[in-house]
Amino acid sequence: MKLVSIDRYPGKEMEVLGLVKGTIVQTKNLGRDFMAGMKTLVGGEIVGYTEMLNEARQIATKRMVDEAEALGADAIVGVRYGSSQVMQGAAEVVAYGTAVKLID
Repeated sequence: MKLVSIDRYPGKEMEVLGLVKGTIVQTKNLGRDFMAGMKTLVGGEIVGYTEMLNEARQIATKRMVDEAEALGADAIVGVRYGSSQVMQGAAEVVAYGTAVKLID
């Protein structure tokens, strides 16, 4: 599956199949939360949170791709990511774009 953040796939005509998305709500574990609290005292990157969000983006992307494949898509254009805090200690990550069939 080809993923691009631009609105058209370069050099190809496209048949639009529809909006596809993948979402996940990920929580941090107690150990990560404690270490993150300690890190705020000295500053710097909170590696545990970075890893958690990277994993959540990968899962959301996979779910989006699975939805596009079910529609028979060759590519997803206009790929975007969003995130928000859903509750204390939990973040939602959403990946979305437009599934397309590439025409030669």
